[in-house]
Amino acid sequence: MDKKLQTFLTVCKTMNYRAAAQQLHLTQPAVTKQIQALEAEYGTKLFWYDGRRLHRTEKCGILEAYAQSLEYNYQEMQLAMQEKDRLHLRVGATKTIGDYVLGPAIMNYLKNPAHELTLLVDNTVQLLKGIDENRLDFAIIEGQFDKRRYGFKLFRKEPFIGIRNGEAPDGETLPVEELLKETIIVRERGSGTRELFERDLKSLGYSLESFARVIELSSFRLIREAVKEGLGVTFVYRSVIGDDPGFSTFTVDGIQKEHEFNTVSLKNTPALGYAENFLKEAGA
Repeated sequence: MDKKLQTFLTVCKTMNYRAAAQQLHLTQPAVTKQIQALEAEYGTKLFWYDGRRLHRTEKCGILEAYAQSLEYNYQEMQLAMQEKDRLHLRVGATKTIGDYVLGPAIMNYLKNPAHELTLLVDNTVQLLKGIDENRLDFAIIEGQFDKRRYGFKLFRKEPFIGIRNGEAPDGETLPVEELLKETIIVRERGSGTRELFERDLKSLGYSLESFARVIELSSFRLIREAVKEGLGVTFVYRSVIGDDPGFSTFTVDGIQKEHEFNTVSLKNTPALGYAENFLKEAGA
């Protein structure tokens, strides 16, 4: 892969010429010269300074997406030239999918002794970063992402429901004004579940600050326990609670009742094909 593009990707990652130079074992002027050479080659500015802070231009984002795909495909070419098959998959999944959906599929996949797998369970923001930095081949996510930037394929659609203590009436539809009287329990920032819920709230003219109380927990296990104890309500995918009688479910007018789970990868790479084979062999 072109060394100037490798340098460019490192600058995009660090957003600091000095830090990029240290990572690449180059001098800072050498890094600057390579970026200037790319700008001259493509006839556009890639970065600009606001005081001491480095910013990307719009064209920088376009080049970054192509360069990331080139880096991935360069590694694929090296495997092909060595006549080696891709046996080790680097898979990401958001917490709902990793903890409550993919378990049986992963066990099935690993029953083949030739298969190797690294699974990262994290929030949507971190998984997309892992794809961008070529640490993941693909990720199955529940959150929003830029469909212009990434390759993707629908995995499935999943019910998105409100849950509360099992002693409450089941199956009610509540007006949003009633919901706001509750303590709401949400995941951490960067979570796809939280992002989608906040988006729907915003469309109704509200935010998390509109609730009587907000509790933030990054663990679904703790969220489940808190709801069972009657400490608040939350919105999750149906897979998180299954048929557990300790919960009752509800819906709210204006809160979307179903969301997509998508398989996401870099564009113009074979990664979506790896994902399709993984899901097929795993029986997912």
